[in-house]
Amino acid sequence: MVGHLLGLLKVRVQRGVNLAVRDVRSSDPYVILQMGRQKLKTRTIKRNTNPEWNEDLTLSVEDPTLPVRLQVYDKDTFSSDDPMGNAEFDIQPFLEAVRMNPEAVPNGTIITKVVPNRQNCLAEESRIYWSDGKVTQDIVLRLRNVECGEVELQLQWISIPGARGL
Repeated sequence: MVGHLLGLLKVRVQRGVNLAVRDVRSSDPYVILQMGRQKLKTRTIKRNTNPEWNEDLTLSVEDPTLPVRLQVYDKDTFSSDDPMGNAEFDIQPFLEAVRMNPEAVPNGTIITKVVPNRQNCLAEESRIYWSDGKVTQDIVLRLRNVECGEVELQLQWISIPGARGL
């Protein structure tokens, strides 16, 4: 199994901004991240359309061409959870920056930027930079199939000894 593993993608689900209202006055949002067959979930934050999760979800990366899908739901007690939008992002530009192995650059150096376009869900330019010995990417995703809402994420790569690596 480790033979196919390239490494781990740590996704910090930071917060939701201006998420849709699905209950009477608010929502109880949580996020599901999917990549291939993996599915991870944040905790639910009660009655909040601007939730602060600050939760780390870690995906095993075997196929770097797979997009990471994100779905936001409103937790309902007596009925099925309501969808509050979705988005997806490509980790290829991030992995290319990791592959550069930019260890000689000063802390805070921007390695590359990903600009919003029709193929991605970026709400604004996404910077990939060198921070505290790691390649980091900040992402603001505009949710699709919903009237409003964005989710802020931060990516970091975790190399695993014995994994194939990038």
